[in-house]
Amino acid sequence: MSDFVAPQSSPEEDERLREAGRLLFAGPCNFFFGAQKLDQLPVPAAPEIAFAGRSNVGKSSLINALTGRKALARASSEPGRTKQLNFFDLGGRLTLVDMPGYGYAKAAKDVKEDWQGMMFAYLRGRPTLRRVILLLDARIEIKTSDHEIMTLLDRAAVTFEIVLTKCDALRPGSLEVKRAQVADLARQHPAAYPEILLTSSENGLGVPELRASLASLALPQTDELILS
Repeated sequence: MSDFVAPQSSPEEDERLREAGRLLFAGPCNFFFGAQKLDQLPVPAAPEIAFAGRSNVGKSSLINALTGRKALARASSEPGRTKQLNFFDLGGRLTLVDMPGYGYAKAAKDVKEDWQGMMFAYLRGRPTLRRVILLLDARIEIKTSDHEIMTLLDRAAVTFEIVLTKCDALRPGSLEVKRAQVADLARQHPAAYPEILLTSSENGLGVPELRASLASLALPQTDELILS
């Protein structure tokens, strides 16, 4: 069972958080570091949000939708081959970390090689890591590698929030069934955040809500940031 309890908020508070998220993601966002080895990681600074998911889950598209940029995050031409952590600075208040995709059929040793080495060490030992956004494709069944990643995140004691992608491809009834199935799965993992967010990078579904969720983890806006 999950240890988390979904926070209750008023419509006014929800709107305030959405506006805070809009302002945060409307600001500057720039790639500043790529690390292929653990000893190459940048010095910890702002809170970090890591995006994880199977190859072709739509991770790059969602990051681009969040930031309002067309090519900030780029998908590899060969899924499953990228082994690099890419760091993006969001106005000095939050760092987005694009993790390598997992689960690609042609990738050698799949999850064990890609994640239980450098990735697990990053997840377990990064002091500024606040949350992992775990992306699942709403159109397909949950794979063995997805279950393995959730178990790995439990072991690393890293809070993760499940976000369903490509939700525009499902009818409303089917989407609610999928949400219920994934919510039941989340309750079986102690590190899982209880709420399941539905998103689409095509029509913007869920993007304001995800921005608001991440803005709540960002450093507060200071006078220096406002004036810069």
